[in-house]
Amino acid sequence: MGTAAQQPNPMDVVPDKMPNDIPYGAPISLDHAQAAINAAVAESRKRGWKLNVAVVDSGGNLVAFARMDGAQIASIAISEHKARASATFRRETKAFEAGIQGGNNYLITLDGVIGSRGGIPLLEGGKLIGAIGCSGGTGSQDEV
Repeated sequence: MGTAAQQPNPMDVVPDKMPNDIPYGAPISLDHAQAAINAAVAESRKRGWKLNVAVVDSGGNLVAFARMDGAQIASIAISEHKARASATFRRETKAFEAGIQGGNNYLITLDGVIGSRGGIPLLEGGKLIGAIGCSGGTGSQDEV
């Protein structure tokens, strides 16, 4: 009886560079946070969507929030969670979605992860100043 060839675990590969090694900058200001929210709300209105939009600073603390008229209540917390996860892990939340769908189930054990699109880091001068999270539509709508 033959034994199947043992495949190496791709998680055992040690990369030369740190992934998502984005340096932290000064926390996003309220004016910049509100401008990001205004842009997201304007795009949502143009498309006829009703979203909740949260902006956090580089430490994941809420700076500004907007709930569009008629946006679902459950998405209030989800929008903030997406923003916080994006800032904390310095990557778009769609990376978690793709990783989980790809079988990297360890991702669901990490505190603060959300496997849903719509969390995007905000950079200024190549440095992380915060993140925006949108929720209320489909994942692809939240990501726009």
